[in-house]
Amino acid sequence: MKATPYDPHRIEDRRRQIWEKRGSHRTSLANAKRPFYVLMMFPYPSAEGLHVGNCFAFIGADVYARYMKMQGYDVFEPMGFDAFGIHSENYALKVGEHPAVVTRRSIRNFKENQLSRLGNMFDWEHSINTTDPEYYRWTQWLFLQFFKHGLAERRPGWVNWCPDCKTVLADSQVEDGFCERHEETPVVRKRLTQWFLRITDFADRLLTNLDHLDWDEEVVKVQRNKIGKSAGAIVMFGLEDGTSLDIFTTRPDTLWGVTFVVLSPEHPAVEKLTSPEQAGQVAQYQQDTRRQAASRQSEEPAELSGVFTGAWAVNPATKSKVPVYIADFVLEDYATGAIMGVPAHDERDYRFARAFDLPIIEVIAPNGVTQGDQGYAYTGEGLMMNSGQFNGTSTSESVEPVTAWLEKEGLGRRSVSYALRDWCVSRQRYWCPPIPLVHCDNCGIVPVPEDELPVLLPITDDYIPDGSGRSPLARNEDWVRTPCPQCGRKARRETDGTDNFLDSAWYFLRYPSANCHDRFVDAGTTGTWLPVDMYIGGREHAFGHLLYFRFVTMALSDMGHIQFDEPCVRMRGHGILTKRVRPDDPNSPRKKISKKNGNIVNPEEYLDRYGADAFRIGLMSFAPFSRGGGFTDRAFIGAARFVERVWNLSMKGPNETQPDHVTRLMHRTVKTVGEDLASLRYNTAIAGLMTCLNGLQETDSRSPWILATLAGLIAPFAPFVAEELWEQLGHDGPDATVFKERWPTFDEALTVSDSVVVPVQVNGTVRATLRVEKGSTRGVLKEAAFCHANIRRHVAGKPIAKVIVVPDKVVSIVVGKQPPE
Repeated sequence: MKATPYDPHRIEDRRRQIWEKRGSHRTSLANAKRPFYVLMMFPYPSAEGLHVGNCFAFIGADVYARYMKMQGYDVFEPMGFDAFGIHSENYALKVGEHPAVVTRRSIRNFKENQLSRLGNMFDWEHSINTTDPEYYRWTQWLFLQFFKHGLAERRPGWVNWCPDCKTVLADSQVEDGFCERHEETPVVRKRLTQWFLRITDFADRLLTNLDHLDWDEEVVKVQRNKIGKSAGAIVMFGLEDGTSLDIFTTRPDTLWGVTFVVLSPEHPAVEKLTSPEQAGQVAQYQQDTRRQAASRQSEEPAELSGVFTGAWAVNPATKSKVPVYIADFVLEDYATGAIMGVPAHDERDYRFARAFDLPIIEVIAPNGVTQGDQGYAYTGEGLMMNSGQFNGTSTSESVEPVTAWLEKEGLGRRSVSYALRDWCVSRQRYWCPPIPLVHCDNCGIVPVPEDELPVLLPITDDYIPDGSGRSPLARNEDWVRTPCPQCGRKARRETDGTDNFLDSAWYFLRYPSANCHDRFVDAGTTGTWLPVDMYIGGREHAFGHLLYFRFVTMALSDMGHIQFDEPCVRMRGHGILTKRVRPDDPNSPRKKISKKNGNIVNPEEYLDRYGADAFRIGLMSFAPFSRGGGFTDRAFIGAARFVERVWNLSMKGPNETQPDHVTRLMHRTVKTVGEDLASLRYNTAIAGLMTCLNGLQETDSRSPWILATLAGLIAPFAPFVAEELWEQLGHDGPDATVFKERWPTFDEALTVSDSVVVPVQVNGTVRATLRVEKGSTRGVLKEAAFCHANIRRHVAGKPIAKVIVVPDKVVSIVVGKQPPE
């Protein structure tokens, strides 16, 4: 075999041409015997292009997909572009270009200059672009299905409004009261007539299904908390005019301790209840609250505030009058928008009572012994007291009998409440799919006939939002005026568009049917390939995209359009990459690599310098994929050396050298790397491969089995060089590829070794231990030590003065002082 120097760019250019010519990444959806759908979150095609954080996610998903392909599955790995939305439009406004022009250019850059270089198995024949009329035709169709089934409704409501974006935001686009894209801009609340999708109708199923989903635990936890199911009772507090206030509580057993009632400032009863004397204060408080209302969704106020309305309600248990306040910590759209204040047994209620000098009545006592006012609320269990017929009842058994008594007396009823709110999908921006409805004075709101979809977004230069709460499309009279589809009279189009979260709520369904133009999805293809087998994406989308696409799937299932009610079998979250905002300042904080944080790392720099295989291995090696970590250039240097060493060993050609301990090493490596890949433990898999390579090089072991196995083991991480090495081993037929081979096998008996535990010291202190095969060489021990995460952390950025290795005994690393960054 003729040895040639390792040249990543020559290898990668050649392999890309071969893959393209053979259609290696195209999946025959109709002929799949073992279909396996791997999905990753498609990107916003921003003008700046991909950054390494995007690549970290995409490559991690591809590594898993390639591993599953070598398990014998027909793997489908599509890619597309989430191209509508504020992100694209705001950039277009910034540079003074039309969003359509910017989006086209950005997609071309993403696909041709970046995504195509990563080595992913993207099936571009099934790509989608949410701004393509052929795609948003079906987004509009989807909206019409919700409308026809009563799951889309237009109503007034309090919504999140960003003054800079000049549009409504979804709850998931608000971070601690600020716009996610304008960190300095507080989001305010506006009462606007909007289109909502009734996700709350599915709250219980969305929650219950989490019990059996094989999903990332953190994502499941977030969704449980955000859906927020609370079982309790609605209690009726009488008012002076003979009506009553409905108040939801999870603790009806504390009813006898209620000394005040608090309504949200937006509660519809506030205006009716407020006395003339208090009207000015109440109106001012309501105005002040609206300025900071978005932050009320996510944080408890440091100081409680409120205003007395001048009204009194009757406690149904004690018949005593209690004052009615409004306060910003009560939210209109949670439960009934009103709470009962029990200051003796709720910490926030206690603080409020102390601030407004309100009575504190103890009704729960530990062991039946009264505590008195000790400066805080007692929130533990105990026995009921000052509670009439229920005195002496244990709190662990009190809720049910009290609720039954309320129902019997006509004072309340059982109820379940959720923190989840309906999904506001209206957007008052230009760059989004128009809502396919028509407003007719004669017929009301009429859907556009499905055979007239898509309602095309008009190409116009008048697209800048004016902050009026109306879409720029409302100014386009030629487009707005249209005949009513039902009666033919003059009518007007709906001018709001839909949230781009709706585009991404169903994209996974469209990929397999991307070339099916006459139906939403092809039933046969969908039945074969869906639900998704593995979805890999960011946990930050737990309460947003990852909830919305579950909801849309459930709704479509109920409507009979698909035969499953959850979108994916497995979902795993990846970590995030961080980098100093100011690289030259060692005190600069590390933040997530993102355009927003201004610490973007351009992948093209590393692809140009090291090649795609080294870039892939470097990204996957320096931090656990599920957790992420601090970005470092050093990972790519080591990865490039590793790939070159694999190349140089293989280019020497096979020999007959295969000592018994190397055979065992290879079998252990096959086992551990396979297990790590299946669990997305990529960094430990790479560490194992590096240790294995050291053993092969030190013994110059190059049997045909060893070289073939090595090519297979590195293939998911380094597909370009693996394919080249596979060909060099004699597999050069027209369809030859290492990815049609099965994952290397191992003999369990040969994975067992006589191991020892070797401590690793850094400047005399043990920082890690290694379990290695007895008799491991100095090179193997040294490589294993420097691959250990804790050792890497303790030597990061410091000069290595000396490394002492005593086989089977110790590895001692001496480092100098850390140089300034």
